[in-house]
Amino acid sequence: MESECIFCRIVDGEIPAVRVYEDGEHLAFLDTNPRSEGHVLAIPKEHIKTIDELGDEQTAKLFIVVKRIAESLKQKMGVKGYNIVSNNGEIAGQVIPHVHIHIVPRYEGQRSSAGFELAFPVDAKAKRKVEESIEK
Repeated sequence: MESECIFCRIVDGEIPAVRVYEDGEHLAFLDTNPRSEGHVLAIPKEHIKTIDELGDEQTAKLFIVVKRIAESLKQKMGVKGYNIVSNNGEIAGQVIPHVHIHIVPRYEGQRSSAGFELAFPVDAKAKRKVEESIEK
């Protein structure tokens, strides 16, 4: 555990959190800055900075936890859809350098444009390169 990592401190119980799932290797808790009701963060308990630093088995286990949380949100909270997001590296917007997966519930009546398309508008230059590659 990293003593200065807020997520490690949550794992250790030094900082309170509303825990919604826990096993020997993972913890999931409500985000204190929720993007919607029921916004959950799923993390490995081991301090690992980014997804690419996880082993394959660790990655698979973490995403099984994410899937279980998503299923639970649909069953218990009437969630109609959800976004799964992970920022990896400061340049990608990662604020806390500990792997975490956001599960952001979406409810009936929420704008559908609040997802991927709004967060990541089409990059015209990259699109042209893809089109050029297809033509070749």
